[in-house]
Amino acid sequence: MSILDHIGGTRLLALTSMAPRNSATVLLKLETENPTGSMKDRMALAMVTAAEKDGRLKPGGAVVEYTGGSTGVSLSLVCAAKHIPLEIVTSDAFSKEKRNHMTALGANLTLVPSTTGGTTKELTLEMIETARRIAAAKPGSFWTDQFNNTDVLPGYAKMADEIWAQTGGKVDAFVQSVGTSGSFRGLATRLRQLNPALHAVAVEPAESAVLSGGPSGSHKIEGTGPGFVPPQWRPDLASEIAQVSSMDAMAMARRLAREEGIFAGTSTGANVLAALHVAERLGPGKTVVTIACDTGMKYLSTALYSRT
Repeated sequence: MSILDHIGGTRLLALTSMAPRNSATVLLKLETENPTGSMKDRMALAMVTAAEKDGRLKPGGAVVEYTGGSTGVSLSLVCAAKHIPLEIVTSDAFSKEKRNHMTALGANLTLVPSTTGGTTKELTLEMIETARRIAAAKPGSFWTDQFNNTDVLPGYAKMADEIWAQTGGKVDAFVQSVGTSGSFRGLATRLRQLNPALHAVAVEPAESAVLSGGPSGSHKIEGTGPGFVPPQWRPDLASEIAQVSSMDAMAMARRLAREEGIFAGTSTGANVLAALHVAERLGPGKTVVTIACDTGMKYLSTALYSRT
């Protein structure tokens, strides 16, 4: 058994202090329990394993990816466990903790500077192009290309099955933030197969609400809102799209730590804020499920938790 066998099987926890009175039950899938503290462990393992099986990743070849951090950390874990070289393209827009974690696990980093300090469409596209060039220059390498890689979907379908089993088949609403859209698509697709009446809520940064038809902009909810509609986005899966500002997401993440003892990142704050609003609308007797995407340990030096 290796560290990779401990990916998945995370617990589901009810919010006890933060849910409004006379609201639906809000359940949080604790993806912080994965080996790197992130749900992206699931997608990293799925992408690398699929590429090994079908020959896209050649023996001795490197994996290449662009990432805001959590996917990169997860790929670093998977590649370390499998002894595969890894080239990561990331940016100073994302937390120092994530970059240090990737380096500690053996990844080689190429940094693309952010002109705004946040995530923008221009930054995302430049990171993608940089990764493409690195992959082209390394014969035998495999570019995981997370925005276009559908190998992640079965892994998230398995996560949906975990949720269904843990709730005893009672999921009335599902709430998840959208980055590449892989997790939202994989989870919402499977949960809707199990419950056709599912109310699925996609969450995006208010400053870059492109899924809602707004302009792209700079925001600080890492791992979400690339500034363009991601290729894997399926609008028919979303019952509604919720917009959450970076400041509100951070405030909710801090509340989650202080009031529930759950230490998570900014995208989790966005998820919980949107989930609480949905729970209030649905009322008692209903169940809303959302995701604790990653641990707050990844953000100690950022505006989310830094006291300096």
